[in-house]
Amino acid sequence: MKTTLRAITCALGLALSTGTAAALNPDEKSMADAVDRRTSDAMALLEKSVNINSGTMNFAGVKKVADLLAPEFKALGFKVWFEDGKEFNRAGHLIAKHEGGQGPNILLIGHLDTVFEPESPFQTMTYVDDKTIKGPGVADMKGGNIIMLEALRALQHVGALKSMNIQVVLTGDEELSGRPLSLSKAALIEAAKWADVALGFENGDGNPKTANTSRRGSVDWTLTVKGTPSHSSQVFKPNVGAGAIYEASRILTRFYEELRSEQLLTFNPGRIMGGTEVTHDRAKNSGTAFGKNNVVAEHAIVTGDIRAISQEQLTRVQRKMQALVAQNLPKTSASIEFGEGYPPMAPKAGNRQLLEIYSTVSADLGQGPVTAVNPLNAGAADVSFTAEYVDMALDGLGMSGSAGHTVNESAVIQSLPSQAKRAAVLMYRLQSSTH
Repeated sequence: MKTTLRAITCALGLALSTGTAAALNPDEKSMADAVDRRTSDAMALLEKSVNINSGTMNFAGVKKVADLLAPEFKALGFKVWFEDGKEFNRAGHLIAKHEGGQGPNILLIGHLDTVFEPESPFQTMTYVDDKTIKGPGVADMKGGNIIMLEALRALQHVGALKSMNIQVVLTGDEELSGRPLSLSKAALIEAAKWADVALGFENGDGNPKTANTSRRGSVDWTLTVKGTPSHSSQVFKPNVGAGAIYEASRILTRFYEELRSEQLLTFNPGRIMGGTEVTHDRAKNSGTAFGKNNVVAEHAIVTGDIRAISQEQLTRVQRKMQALVAQNLPKTSASIEFGEGYPPMAPKAGNRQLLEIYSTVSADLGQGPVTAVNPLNAGAADVSFTAEYVDMALDGLGMSGSAGHTVNESAVIQSLPSQAKRAAVLMYRLQSSTH
């Protein structure tokens, strides 16, 4: 429906330039009021969700959260199903679809899982005070899932949902993706191909004054180095050379020197093993090393990641890393392999325009303008898998909070209704602009 998106661009662009979108219309006011009236019910649903452990590898827990939310979408007229994740060794994904036949196809993205497995001491939601809650996944991102639901309820309240085309994908493995990604992200990519607009309900950088128009991708790499073993007294001699650990050090130093100037790029060696004998367990992110101080190291393995802002940057950096790896010290050899990972959500005009619309919505609601998150302050997320296929994407529409992925994870209570209002009015205007 690219023609529809051009209509969105023209209609909303004109409204922004002329100032005609400077106030809420009666439907938008009614939606905002409806969200406020449901705040206590929404918080109760959030507490139920948070109190279900859904660490990524707790498949039963992830499915239980899906079972909690599925009836909520069904009550709104969505067709709902759970896609089993057996093929990619995860619980699976909750998918809901509503086809009203008019307006743009809008994809809403969330996730069911958290980083807190059953053995974590952090298991339940608590009220810190009348403004703040703590709990596993309150911000990342069970709060975002409830915000999504509350926005849809508000649209239903004014009769707008009936004609809208909306698909929801709540993945069960955002925090620890199943493999291969071609299977674990297939449902999300299929939905993205259907969609014109993608809205992610992650919590972004936790600041309600910002949203994500871009996210850096994340790709793993493994450096494997081989040297010539010998007594340490012979190191550097022509027939022995530098050894594997010196060669690994050279490569890492060259990465540091040659790639640090790349804007919005980071690259991090997270694990290193070297010596006479080395083992590497990729699945457990661990390994072993045996060596003696008086023996030139024969093996070294280093693993890390690259975070790039675009596919072009990623490809260019990978080629440069390969060239640096190939410049070996005497009597050593090395190779680097790149794994699969999250693609970049590159900044583009459609994303910036969607942010401008969202910012106007926020201002009209009395919440002030919204600006773009610096990509250096945000990690990879599921929305990135949609970036290639949709014309407009925006993330960070979820619950404001802090200390995510730690036992101090917290969220701002008021951000649940305020973010739900923003999302509801945004979708309402995207829909209304095509009529």
